[in-house]
Amino acid sequence: MAVKHKLIKGALILTAAGFISRLMGFFFRIFLSHAFGEENVGLYQLVFPVYALCLSVSTSGIQTALSRTVARKMSLNRPGEASSVLFCALFITVILSAAEILIIQQNAKMIAVHFLGDARCTELLVIISYALPCAAIHSCICGYSYGVQQAGVPAVSQLVEQSMRILSVIFLFFFLKSQGSTPSVSLAVAGVVIGELASALYSARNLSRTGAAAHIPGLHSLRRSAAELIPLSLPLTANRTAVTLLQSIEAASIPACLKLYTHSASEALILYGVLTGMALPCILFPSAVTNSVGTMLMPAVAEKQAAGKHTDIVSLLRRTAGSCFILGLSCCLFFLLFGSFIGRFLFRSETAGSFIMTLAWICPFLYTNSAMLSAINGLGRTTATFLINAVGLLIRIAGVFFVIPDFGIQGYLWGLLVSQLSVTILSVLVLRSEIKSSERIPSLEG
Repeated sequence: MAVKHKLIKGALILTAAGFISRLMGFFFRIFLSHAFGEENVGLYQLVFPVYALCLSVSTSGIQTALSRTVARKMSLNRPGEASSVLFCALFITVILSAAEILIIQQNAKMIAVHFLGDARCTELLVIISYALPCAAIHSCICGYSYGVQQAGVPAVSQLVEQSMRILSVIFLFFFLKSQGSTPSVSLAVAGVVIGELASALYSARNLSRTGAAAHIPGLHSLRRSAAELIPLSLPLTANRTAVTLLQSIEAASIPACLKLYTHSASEALILYGVLTGMALPCILFPSAVTNSVGTMLMPAVAEKQAAGKHTDIVSLLRRTAGSCFILGLSCCLFFLLFGSFIGRFLFRSETAGSFIMTLAWICPFLYTNSAMLSAINGLGRTTATFLINAVGLLIRIAGVFFVIPDFGIQGYLWGLLVSQLSVTILSVLVLRSEIKSSERIPSLEG
């Protein structure tokens, strides 16, 4: 019962923070579209696949492994070992992030021209690289907090990051305007760095709330933690990197393939900016709920699995997945009814409204998938998670290369729907297999 209450409390805290953060981000994107224009929003969005790829190599896999390891350590009443794992993860991720800064800055122009297809991204890549070590510190402390099922620090750090990002960009924008200068979209990228720095500082300052600061490990403990953390994080990092690489290829290829569908380079970038900077954020806005549930669900499932409570896992999965699906259906109906109005009124874009209405159909599957994939990770089936995500991404990439040239951006939206439906089906099959296996265990023991 205590685990259930922790899950609910943590999910509520993260959901509240997620909603506030997404609401702030939603209006911030409206500001960006008005301040810099749709094409510059497309440029801004174009550098994030590279940023996400770097995070997947240096941070994402380690954060997931950290959260799961800490949850297991705490269930065995070993808080000192949990703290040692955290400090080990911090050391590894910061070193990797520093190396990524050097690599990006030395090859920024090549990445911009040959991978992203636009030399104007060179400066943006250099700027955003400075956010990597800050994001590493922030992610590791949040991963530890999720493991001990204390959502307060991650929730507030998320709000700190978003607030500082938005306020810094708005301040710099109007300051430069008052000086007679024309602000560029590089301000928005600089805001990412400022936000991550503020979030890292807050997370580090409040590390004592998680209890980790009370157990500073020695060199021997760090080595032992590394021997435990690295083997677990390597497959997670490989899986996450492969998935993010596919996502990066997908994102970078959309503008190029749109050019094959009678669009100019400027028109292709505008469509990309409307899709990724306006329509998708609207669709993803309610997923603050399901992402929060999934974040807290993974360590809860891992803890119950370590305790051998297989029946509780089944009950937890049924409730969470069912609730996420119902939320998805409700949001689907809302976006179908009001998507056109949202596009016209908020973004001043008929195209955005059309995209939102088409994307509405993915909501039931998208929201449910986040919870189910988190549960699969919590059960230790990380390879299954990778394969499921890879299948979904390959379907989307196929849509980019084979459907967009003939049907335009609408073909990509169809591919998204097929992709999310496929992920849902595969996730259900994996979880059903796990449920059947767990239900056989009590009967064998009896």
